[in-house]
Order: sequence, then C-alpha cells, then structure tokens
Amino acid sequence: MPAIDPFAEPSAVSRILIDAVREAGALALDMFGRELKTWTKSGSSPVCEADIAVDRLLRARLTAAAPDYGWRSEESGDDPARLAAKRVWIVDPIDGTRAYIRGLADWSVAAALVESGRPLLGVIFAPVEAALFAAAAGHGASVNGTAIRASEGSKLEGASVAGPHRHLERLAAAVPGIETMEKIHSLALRFARVAQGTLDVAFAGRSSNDWDLAAADLLVHEAGGALTDIEGRILTYNRADPVHEALVAAGRTRHRALLDIVGTRKREFA
Repeated sequence: MPAIDPFAEPSAVSRILIDAVREAGALALDMFGRELKTWTKSGSSPVCEADIAVDRLLRARLTAAAPDYGWRSEESGDDPARLAAKRVWIVDPIDGTRAYIRGLADWSVAAALVESGRPLLGVIFAPVEAALFAAAAGHGASVNGTAIRASEGSKLEGASVAGPHRHLERLAAAVPGIETMEKIHSLALRFARVAQGTLDVAFAGRSSNDWDLAAADLLVHEAGGALTDIEGRILTYNRADPVHEALVAAGRTRHRALLDIVGTRKREFA
C-alpha cells in the first residue's frame, strides 16, 4: 500500500481507514466463536488471541499508509512519541472483548484519526450485524453509506437510555418514565447507537479510554448530537493519560436537558 501525504487527500485517508477496519472486522468475525486463548491484563480486563491479531492487522495497514502518524491502541505498548505527532491513529481492535469471548453480538472494531486532540475521521464496524459506521469532521456520519442523525427533541420522559446500571437508576429517580435498555458491551457501539438515533441517551462510567471513544465521539457530533463529560466539556484525545471522566451523549437539545439534571447531582453521576 503506497504511503499517503500526512496532511493532504483526506478522502484517501478515509478510504484507507474504512478498508482497514472492514478487513480487521472480517478477521475478528472469522475467529469469533472459536476456542481462543484468553488472559487478563491490568484492571482485570480480558484479552484474547483475536484482540492481538486484529491489532497487528490494523497497525500494519494504517502505519504502512501513513508512517508519520502516531499510534495508540488498547493492545499495543504506548509510544510517547505520539504526543508530539500532529496526527494519531487511536484504535480499539475489539471493543467489547468480554462480549466477544462469551459469543455475544455487541462488540465492534473502532478506529479514529485524531489531530490536535480531536477526531478527524472515525470508523466503527459491528461485524455480526454487518454495520459500518463512518464519520468525517464537517462531512456528517453514516452507517453502510446512509446518513444518520441523533434523535431530536428535549423530552427525557420516555427516552431510551443505556449505560452503567447506577447511572440508569439515578436518572430514573430524577426522571420517572425513562426507558432503560439492556447493556451494550461495546462502548463505541453504545454511542454509535446515539448517533444512529436508535438510542436516545448513553452514559459511560469514568474508566473509559481514548480508544473506546474517539471514533464514536466524532460520529455523535457529526450526527447532530453531543458527547461530553457530565459538566459539558468536550473531550480531548491523545493526552498522556487516556482515561476520561463520566460521560453522556444525546441529541444536542436533549443533551442540554440532561446536563441541567446531572449538574445538580454531579456526585451521583461522577
């Protein structure tokens, strides 16, 4: 694969990212359901052979295409040189590894290209359902080539909400009548559902990382939504510490209504 100019031809970069994530998803799907070697890493997070295989494929494809870009993946050792790079690939080879190992469908491959702390391109592929989400800054978001939009309106009663159980309980106490949804194990896919408009609100706890979020963040914003911390701050990526605080995503008007509620109960939602 020929190298690309790091600061030109955004459409070429987008195609390279989409093709790489699609290929990675096909590899993960081929290994899905097999008996795989598994182990745990720091924080008791599970890892399996497929995580490593997909990570190697993505790194080979993306770094070959853009050698000057930095690299940050959940399954690769951290290279501090990324902090000085203008553009950085941020990758989660399999987001939702627990679901993947258990044979559940709600896992995905997520990758983003970040510049100056914010995502320029984002792709999330859910291979089991053959759904490929893509977004480019300033150019909207899509699934399988069809444009998507976050759900509109400010009403919280009756809104479908997914996230950690304690967040759902606390929101339900403040807003009776919300529709709590089953857990979506892939955090990237959980937020992609908000961008798609099939889920009105999604929360994340305070342990999420750059690789869980960067692609989904761009999807949500390009689909007319907002994804921020519970104080309404936009996220910054490619910092020394990739961990983020508690987060909430929704269509923009509903997101503002949520912040009004959460703002009076920050300790409960943090």
